[in-house]
Amino acid sequence: MFDFSIEWTGETVAFFVLSICIISGAVLMLNFTKVVHMVASLAFAFLGLAGMYVLLEAEFVAFVQVLVYTGAISILMIFGIMMTRHDKQDEQLVRPWREGLAAIGCLALFGVLFFSIRSAEFPVHDKVSLAEDNTLNLGKQIFTEHVIPFELLSVLLTVAFIGAIVIAKKEAD
Repeated sequence: MFDFSIEWTGETVAFFVLSICIISGAVLMLNFTKVVHMVASLAFAFLGLAGMYVLLEAEFVAFVQVLVYTGAISILMIFGIMMTRHDKQDEQLVRPWREGLAAIGCLALFGVLFFSIRSAEFPVHDKVSLAEDNTLNLGKQIFTEHVIPFELLSVLLTVAFIGAIVIAKKEAD
């Protein structure tokens, strides 16, 4: 019924190691109580995702993943934590039956996805190499065909950053 024959190449081992990094980083992020630890585990998951992009031969996306998400977003979250006040608030008690239901739901989702993927028939194509110099082609498209949305995005991010500083400044007063 199930054919579990896996060809253990270096790429397959790297895939499983990176998958464990991503899943463990995400699970730890959800289970930690200190926000700095959450950010560190989220950055760990982001690094695993960047490794997956390298396996998919998308080097530019992997570089952007490390630069933007692992670096900038993590640092932005830590600065946001440092700039805001954290008064002790009463935390709601976690009900153990909710955790049990969540675990059962996760296992059910995993089972459905596993059996769906195992029973699906994917088309087999000949080995096709990905685009050569994909970073060069992406750069040409961004700065020729999509230059207006690219510039608007940079303005939007700048305005959002200034707005966050203004809001944090008002809370400090």
